[in-house]
Amino acid sequence: MNDETKISAGAPAPSPFVALNLPAFDVRLERDKDGRVRIFDALRRRFIVVTPEEWVRQHFVNLLVQHLHYPSALMGNEIRLEFNGMTRRCDTVVYDREMRPRMIVEYKRPSVELTQKVFAQVARYNLVMRVDYLVVSNGLRHFCCRMDYQQQTYAYLDAIPTPEQLFG
Repeated sequence: MNDETKISAGAPAPSPFVALNLPAFDVRLERDKDGRVRIFDALRRRFIVVTPEEWVRQHFVNLLVQHLHYPSALMGNEIRLEFNGMTRRCDTVVYDREMRPRMIVEYKRPSVELTQKVFAQVARYNLVMRVDYLVVSNGLRHFCCRMDYQQQTYAYLDAIPTPEQLFG
């Protein structure tokens, strides 16, 4: 049973998914043969079982691509990396035209508070990736930091950088 449906993010979301502080868009959903709701991931080009974190990811990717005009060809979801001998996955990575990672985005479900522990997780990923920007979002709140490796500092920004700012 491939029951594909379109809903607006501004409409009531499928339980337990809440309306987010992100732009509305037509979400493509389907129900798989086991009755699970799946959402279409345009970057991976397939349907993924929808969880609260996946709900946030798809809305945030829509913000980056449709509203901030990031090229989807330079983005990837669930990017694998090795850290201290363990395999981890970055939620979303944005690359420049030479395919160097420039931004990591980490998503949490809306009920998760964005604490220093969450930032520490994405900072650990950045020990491997060494990107210019770190973003954390639970769909309701979003934070972005600009890394300065020469000064060994970071600064919180008021907004997500535009592609022009990111790619320089």
